Amino acid sequence: MPFTPVWLEEPARVFHELEAAARRSLENREKSRKAKASKQEGLFKQVVKCVELLLANPRHTGLNTHEYHSIENPHDPEAKVFEAYVQNRTPGACRIFWCYGPKKNDITIIAITPHP
Repeated sequence: MPFTPVWLEEPARVFHELEAAARRSLENREKSRKAKASKQEGLFKQVVKCVELLLANPRHTGLNTHEYHSIENPHDPEAKVFEAYVQNRTPGACRIFWCYGPKKNDITIIAITPHP
């Protein structure tokens, strides 16, 4: 059962900034005819994959999803917030914080950030 994403303002802004940085990097790489993708391109690709997996199956083993207690759920302070791994074993590894809701088949993206 696929979920529908609900983006809070801050993670949507971060996502678009990552996308813009990846596009600029790709354009520069194509101009200089380099084959290897940059860190910006790789990070954006990993974030997209993580969001896709999260929406398809929040319990996917590659996401290493677990409850996170330091962030409050924006819809219900009593409800759980979860952390999903975008990267693992990387300095400053990127994470996505999310929760279920506000509707039954929604997943709200709360934050996209380096590991706290």
